Amino acid sequence: MIEIQGVTKVYGATAVVDDVTTTIPTGGITSVIGGNGAGKSTLLSMAARLLPTTSGEIFLDGMNVHTTPGDVIARRLAILRQENHLAVRLTVRDLVAFGRYPYSKGRLTKVDRRAIDQALDYLHLGPLANRHLDELSGGQRQRAFVAMVLAQETDYVLLDEPLNNLDMRHAAGMMQILRRTADELGKTIVLVLHDINFASVYSDHIIALRDGRIVAEGDPEAIVTTERMREIYGLEIPVELIGGNRIGMYYTCQTTRERIESIAV
Repeated sequence: MIEIQGVTKVYGATAVVDDVTTTIPTGGITSVIGGNGAGKSTLLSMAARLLPTTSGEIFLDGMNVHTTPGDVIARRLAILRQENHLAVRLTVRDLVAFGRYPYSKGRLTKVDRRAIDQALDYLHLGPLANRHLDELSGGQRQRAFVAMVLAQETDYVLLDEPLNNLDMRHAAGMMQILRRTADELGKTIVLVLHDINFASVYSDHIIALRDGRIVAEGDPEAIVTTERMREIYGLEIPVELIGGNRIGMYYTCQTTRERIESIAV
C-alpha cells in the first residue's frame, strides 16, 4: 500500500497540496478526482518521487519513497505522466523497451525482451511494434505508453490523466484495459481522472481533492452522490443508477450559486 502522511507541497505562498493524509490500498483501481488545480497531479508526482514534498512523508510498502534508492523504487512503482513529448523518433518497441531500464540499464537481456513482448501482446500492439509513434492514432500511442509502464513489471502503476485527448471509444477501451490489468495481473493502479463516470464505473476506491485537501474518499457508492459532488466540485449534479453504476448527469447540472438564485426567485 501507499501511505501518505501529512504531505504538503508549497509553491511560493500557495499550498497546492495541503496536509494530505491517506492510504491507497493494495490492489484494484484507485481514482483521484477533483477540479482543475485541486492538487491531483502534484500528489501523484510526489508519490512517484518526481517531486519532493515540502513537508510530510510517503511510504511504499513501508519504504520511504524519497530516501529509498531510486532503482529500488523503480522496480516497485511506475508512473506515466500526463504530458509525454519525445524529442526523438521511436518505434513502439523502442518506447516499450524504456520500461526495462531499471533492470537492464539499456542493455536488453532475454528476460527484458520477453517482458517487452508480453506488454506489447497485452495491449494488442504486436502488429504495430515496428511502427513509429508519429504514425499512430492518439489511442494507439496512448496504449504504447501504457505498454511501456507495464513492461517495467512493477506492483504499482500510477497514471496521470491516461484518458487525456482520447475520444469516447478509446477512453472506454483504455479503462477496460486498466481494469483487466488490475484484475488479471494483480497490479495496484492509481489514476488521476477528470471524468467522474469513468471513476465511478471502473474504480474500487476514490479519493476526492479540493483546494489541495481531501474532501471525501471511499468506494464509488459513497462518493458519487449529489451531496458529495457538491462538496467536491461546487455543482448540483444529479446522480442516477444506470446498469448498476452511479452515473453523474453533469451535463445538466447547475452551479450551487445558480441553484440558490433560482430557488430565491
